[in-house]
Amino acid sequence: MSDLPPIREVIQRHGLAASKALGQNFLLDEQLLARIAALPGDLAGAQVLEVGPGPGGLTRALLRAGARVTAIEMDRRCLPALAELGESFPGQLTVVEGDALKIDHNAVMLGAPFHVLSNLPYNIGTALFVRWLSGENWPPLWQSLTLMFQREVADRIVAAAGDDAYGRLAVLAQWRSDARLAMKVHRSAFTPPPKVMSAVVHVTHAAMPDGVSARMLERLTEAAFGQRRKMLRQSLKGVPGALEALASLGIDETRRAETVSVAEFVALARALS
Repeated sequence: MSDLPPIREVIQRHGLAASKALGQNFLLDEQLLARIAALPGDLAGAQVLEVGPGPGGLTRALLRAGARVTAIEMDRRCLPALAELGESFPGQLTVVEGDALKIDHNAVMLGAPFHVLSNLPYNIGTALFVRWLSGENWPPLWQSLTLMFQREVADRIVAAAGDDAYGRLAVLAQWRSDARLAMKVHRSAFTPPPKVMSAVVHVTHAAMPDGVSARMLERLTEAAFGQRRKMLRQSLKGVPGALEALASLGIDETRRAETVSVAEFVALARALS
């Protein structure tokens, strides 16, 4: 639909000033939005979940790519603009009003496989990301995550052991998934411009390592990185059997969490599972 009005015009017509309280920063560059929508590959006929569509900038790029989009939006001001967009793409857009943190995403997607693409509201982005990566059931229904984060958060997701940004997010993102920084986005691309730079992270799931409890890995990373400046013998002493497992695996208990690789955390979790 090349005759859609510019996103800026939609924002002005509906009085959609970005809400700081909702973590909103709108993207207006349609070429950039099309590039983001293309990251997962061909979306023609694919089911896509979008969180926080706002005035529908990324939504229209996804619809133009042929996706069937379910958008979760809690800002009621945006619903009329999204309804107009739905009229331009009959049968392709479903809008769910509500808080994405409180909604069962698998149920909303009717139990069918789906991709997640979203310019995530900054104030809930990390919480949603951890939720999509957690749980014992693997592989999940989502097939890929293509998500806009503050650059600092994106760096934490793709960091390797020893990097300053390496921490719990990196382990959760990489132990049974492949995560890459797909695109850097300058702050000037947003309205209003945020104070920080942004980046798009693309994640696809990989095989679940045998004999590993997701909850045990989550517990280990919570303990280890909750006291990241302390040695493992101190940070993990509250996890039953952890110090013995370190010794059996030949992992020096005087190391700090930031030096322990994803593979070593997985081996430790396996020993304790």
